[in-house]
Amino acid sequence: MPTYKDFNIEEALSLESSDIVKNEKDTVSSGMWANGSGTITAFYTSSTQSSSNAAYYLDVYSANPQSDSTAKPQFSVTYGHFNGSGSAGAIGVDGTRASATIYRQLANTLLGPNEEQFSFEVENGAHTKPKYIYAISIARQQLREKMDPGNWELHISGSNNKGIMKLIDDSAATTNPTINQGGRVFNVVSGSIAGGTASTKIEAGDQPGGGLGLFYPDLGMIILNGPVLASPASASLSASVASNAEGGNVGKFYEKIKLGNKFQARREEVITSQHYFCRVPNKQFNFSSNPTFTSGSNGEFTIPTFIKNPKTYITQVGLYNPSNELLAVAKLSKPLLKSYSREAIIKVKLDF
Repeated sequence: MPTYKDFNIEEALSLESSDIVKNEKDTVSSGMWANGSGTITAFYTSSTQSSSNAAYYLDVYSANPQSDSTAKPQFSVTYGHFNGSGSAGAIGVDGTRASATIYRQLANTLLGPNEEQFSFEVENGAHTKPKYIYAISIARQQLREKMDPGNWELHISGSNNKGIMKLIDDSAATTNPTINQGGRVFNVVSGSIAGGTASTKIEAGDQPGGGLGLFYPDLGMIILNGPVLASPASASLSASVASNAEGGNVGKFYEKIKLGNKFQARREEVITSQHYFCRVPNKQFNFSSNPTFTSGSNGEFTIPTFIKNPKTYITQVGLYNPSNELLAVAKLSKPLLKSYSREAIIKVKLDF
C-alpha cells in the first residue's frame, strides 16, 4: 500500500503524457468595481478626506463610507496644472502648489524621460499641450492587473448640467497603440460601448476637436484634456486657474462625474494555471490507516466483505514536496469509491 505516489513528469515537448502541465495561461475579464460589479451609478466621497487633502485628490466610493464601514475607494480623481495654478502657493510664496505636485507626479509616472507635458491629438494629426489636466486613477485592489481596453465608459455631466458627455477609448480603431513609460496608450474619445465592444470606431484625429484625453490600461489611469472639458460643447468644466489661489478644481471634477451617474468598466487578468493529474491505479490506495478499518491484534477487516476486495473512499488529495511536507490539499465535492475494480484520475488545478 503506497503512502505517496510520485508524479510522472515529462518535458513540455515530449510526446509522452505528463502528470503535471505547467504555465497554462488564460485571460479573464471581470467587473472592476466592488463585489465584481461592472458599473457604478452612485458616487460618494469621505468627509474626512474632503477636509484634509481635497486640494490634491479625492477618493471616490460606490457606497457611502459614512454609513458603510466596509466601503472601499474605487478610484481617485485629481487636477493638475503645469505651473501650479488653481492651488495655493507659488514659486517663492508659501503654499503647497498641489496642482503642480500632481502634474509632476503624473508626468513622471506616465511620460518618457524627455517629456514634461501631456500631449493630446487634435484634428489633422496635430497635437496640443494644455497647461492643465484632470485625471482618474483606479484603486489598486479594483484594478488588480489592468483595465480592459474597449470595455469602459464614463459619463460626465454636460454643459449646464444638461445632457451627458460619454467617454470611451479608441482601442477599437487602433491596431497599433502607442507604447511608452506608462505602457500602452490609447486616446479618449466620445462614444459608448455595447456588449463589451466599442460601438464607435472613431479615431481621435477624426473626432471634432480631436482626442479628449489619454488612457493607460496597464496602469488604470485616464488623463483628460482640461481646456477641452471646459468647452461649452462638452462638459463646461471651467477650472479656476488663478495663481496662488485654491480653485476647488478636484471637487468640481468629482461633481461632474457624480452627476453623470455612470462609470462602467471591466478589468483584465492573465491567470496562470498548473494542472496535476493524480492517477490512482486499481491496485493502489485501497486501504486506510483509519483505526476503524481493521480490528483485533491480527488486523482483520472490520467489514468481512473487504477480504480480497477492500474498499475506501477518496475525500481529498494532498500535494507534497520531495521531503514529504504537505503543501496543498484539494478536497473532492463528494467521496469517491475506490476498489480493485475501480481506478481514478483526479485533476488538481492551481491558479496564481
